[in-house]
Amino acid sequence: MKLHEFGVHQLIAGYQRREFSPLEVMQSVLDHIAAWEPHIRASYLLRPERALEQARASESRWQQGLPCGMLDGVPVTIKENIATRGDPVPLGTLATDLTPASANAPPAARLFEAGAVMVCKTTMPDYGMLSSGLSSFHALARNPWDLSKTPGGSSAGGGAAAAAGYGPLHIGTDIGGSLRLPAGWCGIFSLKPSLGRVPIDPPYTGRAAGPMTRTVADAALMMQVLSLPDARDSMSLPWQALAWNKFDQGANILRGLKIGLLLDAGCGMAVDPEVQAAVEAAARLFERAGAIVKPMAPFMTPAMLDGMDHAWRLRSHIDLAALPPDKRASVLPYIQQWADSAAGLSGPEAFVACSQFHATRLASVRACQPFDFVISPTSPVPAFAAELPSPTNDPLHPLEHIGFTVPYNMSEQPAASINCGYTRSGLPIGLQIAGRRFDDLGVLQVSRAFELLREPQRAWPEPPQA
Repeated sequence: MKLHEFGVHQLIAGYQRREFSPLEVMQSVLDHIAAWEPHIRASYLLRPERALEQARASESRWQQGLPCGMLDGVPVTIKENIATRGDPVPLGTLATDLTPASANAPPAARLFEAGAVMVCKTTMPDYGMLSSGLSSFHALARNPWDLSKTPGGSSAGGGAAAAAGYGPLHIGTDIGGSLRLPAGWCGIFSLKPSLGRVPIDPPYTGRAAGPMTRTVADAALMMQVLSLPDARDSMSLPWQALAWNKFDQGANILRGLKIGLLLDAGCGMAVDPEVQAAVEAAARLFERAGAIVKPMAPFMTPAMLDGMDHAWRLRSHIDLAALPPDKRASVLPYIQQWADSAAGLSGPEAFVACSQFHATRLASVRACQPFDFVISPTSPVPAFAAELPSPTNDPLHPLEHIGFTVPYNMSEQPAASINCGYTRSGLPIGLQIAGRRFDDLGVLQVSRAFELLREPQRAWPEPPQA
């Protein structure tokens, strides 16, 4: 293995034994990015000299035997909507003023306190409102497995960077699937934590920050850092000393667990046959390991999905209407059409739309109550064309692919995506594993069990030859 491919535990062990240094690791990561980045365009604010300077400081600490934290010298990328002090936060759109952030947002602050070295920020679509890498500000992000396909979104660059090997740790955000969808389409692992488990600023209903990694082990170690408290998040959970290092309990942890198998979201796009076959095969692995797998009836409805969609449209319409005309005109036309479609909503219609967030929460909790965990496709379809803003390419039906992911944002339940197979054309297929509210560690443990059970994974993609 090359240094840029090492997981966190391997890196820390190597630093401790002085087999290699943070500077050597960062140079390996940067060299690998140089080969990949012209093709996938995952990065924002890629500043090699600054990253190398931070790596040199880490190298000095390790030489003195004084690492500053459990991630000292470990490369990390950070989604650009997670503020880092002194850097602008464009939110993926040309409509945003490039004002430098005055402070590190909580997830970035925790990573830096632990000694992680920022390689770069990663790209996202306009306002994070697309499940693709299409942006009016950033270059089009692409999927390393197939450059004609999207990495997903809105954590587009993070998903692409993790699959391409831009170091071991990446962090994104998720309000309807923005961590899990890129994870599923890029073949990586991601955890959307319980709401408030990872403090974030600004907080918002359903919004979570979480790890994007190649392995469950790296995500668990990242959660140990990200879950530390921060008073700026008024929606954060009381801090708990969870045993994140107990994420690996082997496959035996599955024995006797009651697992719901959800193959119909109840709304949106039909599940692709290859996706369904891969998820059904995963369910059989759970059964062979001793889990009790039972089919679930769909609990989402078109009214729930449409209501949340219309509420988000109205919010965006109000936000865009407040922009100066030139700024508003710079937003992606697809986003403008989507937002403006809510201009005529009446007060009662807006109330009914907003009420679907709570209706979704109630339905999700009720449906999941009989089970310890629920498995499903992450997305009903594999990765789609990179140039499209959504699988439907229709601003009036833009969220038809989030029926499996969005319920757990509203119910505040933890949910992960882990690769469970590949299409005939070689695209990854994501399996979603959702747990009961607050059982983030349980989701990691079940994800690790599946990681042990699943078939050997294909080699990670390599950059095209010049």
